[in-house]
Amino acid sequence: MKIRQRGVTIGKLPVGPKNCITDVEGVQVGHVTLNHQLQEGEHACTGVTAILPHGENLFHQKVVGASYILNGFGKTTGLVQVDELGVIEAPIMLTNTFGVPAVTQGTLAYMLKENPDIGVSTGTINIVVGECNDGRLNSIRELPVEPKHAIEAIQNATSEASIEGAVGAGKGMICFGHKGGIGSSSRIVYDTSSDTAYTIGCMVVSNFGKKEEFQAERYKAKDDSSVPSYPTPADGSIIIVLATDVPLGNSQLKRVAKRCGIGLGRTGSHFSNGSGDIVIAFSTAHKIPHVSENSVEPRSVLRDDHAVMNDLFQAAAEVTEEAIVNSLSQAVTTKGRLGETAYAYPFE
Repeated sequence: MKIRQRGVTIGKLPVGPKNCITDVEGVQVGHVTLNHQLQEGEHACTGVTAILPHGENLFHQKVVGASYILNGFGKTTGLVQVDELGVIEAPIMLTNTFGVPAVTQGTLAYMLKENPDIGVSTGTINIVVGECNDGRLNSIRELPVEPKHAIEAIQNATSEASIEGAVGAGKGMICFGHKGGIGSSSRIVYDTSSDTAYTIGCMVVSNFGKKEEFQAERYKAKDDSSVPSYPTPADGSIIIVLATDVPLGNSQLKRVAKRCGIGLGRTGSHFSNGSGDIVIAFSTAHKIPHVSENSVEPRSVLRDDHAVMNDLFQAAAEVTEEAIVNSLSQAVTTKGRLGETAYAYPFE
């Protein structure tokens, strides 16, 4: 269950109806989870998660995008072009570290099939893939993730509330010495000057932190000394995907994305040396056509000095914190390679 179902409220802003990134209209999420024995002692305990900014053709109807690197010990693809051009034109894909090439290939194959013009009558496409290292539970050297799993995750995408915890890209992840993985949350921000309600949503893959760093008292979590935690965890990583329907430019999105680090820090992280702490953000407010006869594209954006901008900063911190705690609250005890076990956090 989500942390709010355990009686814990995080932040002050109102939550969306699903308390999920899919509260942002049009956003879809799909998972493929791998959980099977490969050979003696080796186990596939991993998966792929796809986040679609909308259900139309993303290459021909791009969205404004940005990224922010809190700590760059990661192996993502596509973020250089996202920051240069300020758009996202394919599903945002999440997986394990060694699964990035296969997921990139599968996503590329899917998009090429959907768009016969790519690389022929028009340019190439930028695929964005984020990762965390699940090598403690997953036999990562066996490369269990295949290109077909990326395609399946995209095809599984739905606007329903996403499954969280030990699922998809989060299947083999460990957070604060306990089972982590996929978590999500959302907030509603009101612009009273235009009587408009905006939504901001977040999805994380949590795979970071030592047991003693977790700010358990903030979440009314009971003493976990009776439940084994994972010993000497790696520095770990987190991928944070932030979605909103607020009309923002890519530089404004980057400013909002920076505030995700506040929510991450509130849980106990200090962005450790070996951690890949990366935010990928997008706005669905505008669909940017790949081809246009016009040399100028009119687009409305929120003023930087509008009060809603401060609310967005607050919302980014709150949804990130709650998404991380939801990834712990929703996770289940999981056994992986060589009998290694990550136990669910013993919340009340």
